[in-house]
Parts: sequence; structure tokens; C-alpha cells
Amino acid sequence: MSLRTLALLGALIALASNEFISTWKAPGSAAMNFAGRKVAAVLVVDDDNLRVSAEEALAREITARGPIGVPAYRIIPREEVRKPDAAKAWFQRAGVEGLVVMRLVKTDTNKVYSSYVWSSGYYNYAWDYWGTSWASVYPLGKAREERTFTVETLLYDLVKGTPIWAGVTRTTDPKDVQSYIKGLAVDVVKQLEKEGLVQKRPR
Repeated sequence: MSLRTLALLGALIALASNEFISTWKAPGSAAMNFAGRKVAAVLVVDDDNLRVSAEEALAREITARGPIGVPAYRIIPREEVRKPDAAKAWFQRAGVEGLVVMRLVKTDTNKVYSSYVWSSGYYNYAWDYWGTSWASVYPLGKAREERTFTVETLLYDLVKGTPIWAGVTRTTDPKDVQSYIKGLAVDVVKQLEKEGLVQKRPR
């Protein structure tokens, strides 16, 4: 890859600044003990190409910190990904013990995304969230007008089925969605580092 291409890629990513506007951590949560155990990476979106690249990027960041990051698309057949019971069975057969889910939400620039959402009932169990999130997927589209996107990310302990951490990021008018989502995967895991939930990536 040429220096010019690298510079252009860096500029595209810089255009979309990932701002954490809300985070939540389960009371009493300490650093995750997922070292050597499988943690699945999921992007809830209709675009298969975007989903594959984002899950690969997120899985790499997870693996770099001790667990075994696995993109969900490698585990669950496409035709069954929206079915909570089927997804749960596939993850169980694969020995997955943790789950990081990123979901794209289309919002207006003047809409406030409050952290109170974490008290909603369907967030309290991994498979309730799974079924609800896939039922309301927002397409990104390719319109040129300025838009603000929020992305919610949830970390679940699948052994218990309960949430450990949740965060919401907001980005205005990303010019390159693939680069933006890959960069967001890095930022989310770095935020987990800051909050003491994952170990820092070795230098």
C-alpha cells in the first residue's frame, strides 16, 4: 500500500470522530477473565460486506488482549443469524463464552441518546437483546447529506447471559463507512481498557 493511500485512509477515518456519549458498567464488574476463551464479535447490520470486515476487525482487537476473538459470521449461517435460539445454539456448540455486539442506529443530529436505555428489560438478557436488535436494523444508505449515527455496543457474559458493559458512540457524517466501523472497533476495545474490563494490548 502506497504512502499516498495510507494518508488518504487516515484522513477518511479522521473525518468520523467517535465520541463516547454514554457508557455503563455492571456493578461490581472487574477485568474480564476471558483469556484463552472464545469471545464472538457481532455487527448487527444488513450489509454482509460491512459486517464481515467489522467483525474481523473487532475479533482481532479482542484476540490481541488475551481472549480468542471469533467473527460471528464464521459461526452462524447467514439465514439463521436473526434467530435468537439458533444463534444461541451455534455459539454454544462453538464454545463461545463472551459476546460483543455492535449495532448501528440512524439518528437525527438534534436527537438525544440517553443512557437510561440500559435499564430497558430486553437489554438484561443476551438472547432477548439478540432477537430485538435484529428486528430493527437501520440501513446506512449512501446519501450525501450530513447525518449523525449512533452505535451501541454491548458486552455480554454468555455463561450467565447478562450484560457486563454498554457504550454509545456518536459520529457525524462519516465519509467512508468501512474505515469508520473498523476504527470504531479499535476505539471500543480501547474504552474497555480504560474502564479496566480488558487487559491492555501488549506493545
